[in-house]
Amino acid sequence: MKNSRKIIVAVTGASGAIYAQKLMERLESMKEPPEEIAVVFSDNARAIWEFEMGVKFTTKEHAKEFNNKDFFVPFASGSSDFDTMIICPASMGIIGRIASGTSDDLIARAADVMLKERRKLILVPRETPYNLIHIRNMETLTLAGAIICPASPSFYSKPTSIDELVMTVVERVISLAGFDDGRFRWMGK
Repeated sequence: MKNSRKIIVAVTGASGAIYAQKLMERLESMKEPPEEIAVVFSDNARAIWEFEMGVKFTTKEHAKEFNNKDFFVPFASGSSDFDTMIICPASMGIIGRIASGTSDDLIARAADVMLKERRKLILVPRETPYNLIHIRNMETLTLAGAIICPASPSFYSKPTSIDELVMTVVERVISLAGFDDGRFRWMGK
């Protein structure tokens, strides 16, 4: 059964393709997956995905891939019905461009649309350490309504593999996006 949610998953050039892979797998495997998952890769993200994952990206049942240079897509406009955008992993370059309002590609434009329409924008930076420019850009985006969710895994669920560790971040992102699909909760029943 599908729900009527339409979301965008953008993958940018930070290391951490496994986060994006597990996020898309999780969205597809939910009891009620989104009606549509729009996927956009930056050029660097595609190269990093292939290097880190050892395979080329392919879409699944509910996902459709869009070219990062194509502004003639529904979610490049506020009139679309996409309600959530997740940028995972989010490079500091894309965070800086979004924070400065530079809509020079589809990812930055879609993020700008989410902010201007007061829709959910979740950024998952995979960078360490942060410099002051990074922190100020994240502050700007937070003040504009974005959610910054660093790819900082938790350990209280006692993960026993890299996949389980990655899923602690992915499940948090899924929850922030407004999906409640049975994730581990601290001291939860």
